[in-house]
Amino acid sequence: MAALYTVIVADDEDELREAVCTMIPWEDYGFCLVGKASNGLDALQLVEKLEPDLLLTDIRMPFISGIELARQVREVRPATNIAFLSGYDDFEYAKQAIQYNILSYMLKPLTLEGLGAELRNIRQKIDAQFALFRQASPRMDEQDLRATMLMPLVLDNYPDPDGEAHAEAFARQCGLLRDPDDHPYYTVMVSTLLAEDGSNCTDSAFAASVNTLAAKYLRGVGFFASGKVISVLLGNPSDFEEYLHILADEIPQMASRVLNKRCRIGVSRAVHTLTALHEAYRQAMEALRQGDPAEGGVQFIRDLAPAVKGGNLLCKRALDTLDQHYMDADLSLVSLSGMLDVSPNHLSACIKKYAGETFINILIRKRMEAARDLLSSSPMKIQEVAQRCGYTDQHYFSYCFKKYCGESPNAMRRRLDLEKAGERA
Repeated sequence: MAALYTVIVADDEDELREAVCTMIPWEDYGFCLVGKASNGLDALQLVEKLEPDLLLTDIRMPFISGIELARQVREVRPATNIAFLSGYDDFEYAKQAIQYNILSYMLKPLTLEGLGAELRNIRQKIDAQFALFRQASPRMDEQDLRATMLMPLVLDNYPDPDGEAHAEAFARQCGLLRDPDDHPYYTVMVSTLLAEDGSNCTDSAFAASVNTLAAKYLRGVGFFASGKVISVLLGNPSDFEEYLHILADEIPQMASRVLNKRCRIGVSRAVHTLTALHEAYRQAMEALRQGDPAEGGVQFIRDLAPAVKGGNLLCKRALDTLDQHYMDADLSLVSLSGMLDVSPNHLSACIKKYAGETFINILIRKRMEAARDLLSSSPMKIQEVAQRCGYTDQHYFSYCFKKYCGESPNAMRRRLDLEKAGERA
């Protein structure tokens, strides 16, 4: 039998969640249940910890909705697929999350037979994804012409002053650029696969795998050359800011899960001309060469600046900045990386390596410690404490506080009052 896909179930309806977890013969449908959660926060933490192939979640849950959960899962584990289970016949609402690897949208009430049939469909879709990623040979289509046009621009240096005009004309002819008004930015990404001994084992078929994933997020063309896959990605600065770090995470996640191989990636800065692609390629190669060549991982050239190169120093700067901004309800790994002018990928890796835990867990701990201090030393209302610590929802705050501190904010206040009364007596 083929390997089982791992799945996490998240639903705030206890009876439904337990029924789905216990009554579905998961292995018969090709899955292995590895975790369950009653809210979006716990589900997100489980996804970070267990890295499942599938998250089956209610679309409307406490604290973090299914839509927001899907967005955050894409940030930390883009290789995880998501299926929505919902009692709301609201496809317009669900369409907000279609871009977040949503494989299925099922309406409650759903029979066990109906859910089983849908799990078979989901299994087939994931099978197809994995098969496409591990395909044995590149697709032969119009991308070949675009790759042929780009290869010399990327690999060779052209000082011709008229080169840009000629390059843009050819790019429009072969379909890389849409029309004379299409003037995107370009980023070069270089990807390699590593064998068990750390040697380069990249083959030409991996170019098709990278192209398949890249097409989910950005325009682009990739080709194989000299033992590496070189991708030229097109977009505007906001496209790169939103999607590039996600793509750069999904490729090694899929390489590990599907091919059982580590993957190293180097990413350049964005350039605005085709004739600057060679310099961008040099940057991507410089980034690729950083660190242990036998280890997988993603490196952006922007992360090699002297001010951020030291991982331990960067982690300290990140924790100091988090101390200053933890009360911001919108603080995220992406926004924190923007403050530090590094990629989210690099920041996440540094925090895990030098602090020993994830950004989400560190942020929650900081907020809970601050809340505990405020509750014990000030007369502020619970709602005020919650807002001061970055929570707009008091119930969400109380749930996190009890989970972290072992008692609710009100219970802690009562206990402290009794202790103070005992001391005075």
